[in-house]
Amino acid sequence: MTGWIAANPSIFIVALQNHLWLTGVALAAVLLIALPLGLALTRHRGFANAAIATVNILRTVPSLALLVIMLPLLGTGFLPSVVALTLYGLPALLLNTYTGLTEVDADIVEAARGQGLSDRQVMTQIEIPLALPVIFAGIRTAAVQIVSAATLAAFIGGGGLGELITAGMANFNFPQLIAGAVAVALLALTVEIAFAGIERLMTRQLRMGTS
Repeated sequence: MTGWIAANPSIFIVALQNHLWLTGVALAAVLLIALPLGLALTRHRGFANAAIATVNILRTVPSLALLVIMLPLLGTGFLPSVVALTLYGLPALLLNTYTGLTEVDADIVEAARGQGLSDRQVMTQIEIPLALPVIFAGIRTAAVQIVSAATLAAFIGGGGLGELITAGMANFNFPQLIAGAVAVALLALTVEIAFAGIERLMTRQLRMGTS
């Protein structure tokens, strides 16, 4: 594995860069969609059940199936891969955002409103800070899911480390295959550890702030 990487550094680096770019764009799209939507659902709970049911359906669809569904809709390449990965990572963050905000103690919210805070101030100063650990746990889950699922983007021309795996399988080049597989595993593990550390730090700071 290391021998193949040493012999083909440019191929490995390009695949890694493409994988990071693909997952970064998909995660950014998840954040831009899930956070405002989760917040909106807490203000319009009549739509919450339908929205949650929809994202729960998305959770049951395998990542490869989402990628394949993109083929007749958007073709192959970067864009359909990003759309599929966004849909794959969306449920975790949307559900955590909605759950975290709705589980904020109602007495705290009422007390804040009793002190004259507007709805916007209650949201930004009370609800979001208290829900942040749960929301961040959703970001962490979505990030790891996207990093792992992005491997399959190679099947629809999305690039990334998955190309090393598919090329290695096609050419019976096992060092290349193993290099791609291990790189994906290490990348997912790194993301998990990094986000878990930030989540613990955030939770600790929140507890210190409320103590």
